[in-house]
Amino acid sequence: MRIAKKNSTLRAFTRLSMLLAGAGLAAATWAADPAPKDTTPSNPLGGKAAPVAAAKGTPGQPRQITWEELVPKDWDPAKEFKGMDLSSLNDGDPRANELLMKMQEVSNNAPTNPAMNGAEIKIPGFIVPLEEAKGEVTEFLLVPYFGACIHTPPPPANQILHVVTSKGAKFRAMDTVWVTGKLQTMRNDSMMGVSGYHVNATSVTKYSGGAK
Repeated sequence: MRIAKKNSTLRAFTRLSMLLAGAGLAAATWAADPAPKDTTPSNPLGGKAAPVAAAKGTPGQPRQITWEELVPKDWDPAKEFKGMDLSSLNDGDPRANELLMKMQEVSNNAPTNPAMNGAEIKIPGFIVPLEEAKGEVTEFLLVPYFGACIHTPPPPANQILHVVTSKGAKFRAMDTVWVTGKLQTMRNDSMMGVSGYHVNATSVTKYSGGAK
């Protein structure tokens, strides 16, 4: 029996559905893990979220956060697509484009966590440049995994930070960095993806492993 090859739309839809499901289940997955994971250049998300007792951080100092803290705990992006059978969609099926558009809409409108608005934070991630001046990046998207927005569909909006720096930083696309600054729940549409958060960065430094 011949297995029909899925077209690019279906492949994109499959990847996007996995991204949405991953974002919605992140907190549950980490909670089930008995031991925190190490933070590494290939996995800058590192360990679990800080305990409640440590969540406030040191007065006057930014608090290091993890990406799952940016996702509202009650958000379930997969609920509208449960029971969907991708194997039933063949090449050229118009339902594929319709589903992809609906999935992208859910991703672009992913809700932010209002509790994070105004927080002074520090978070690691990968750079997706938006603006450069004299070889330095002055505006970029920060994303939680390698290839996002460039080699794969953008993550949900609540997993993308729009970062603006007062001073240019000498980094390239997909470099891993620490971003420190004030986090705001502010939507921004760019050609590389829709971000649900904005950061006025006070510093952008090279990621070298572990908390600094």
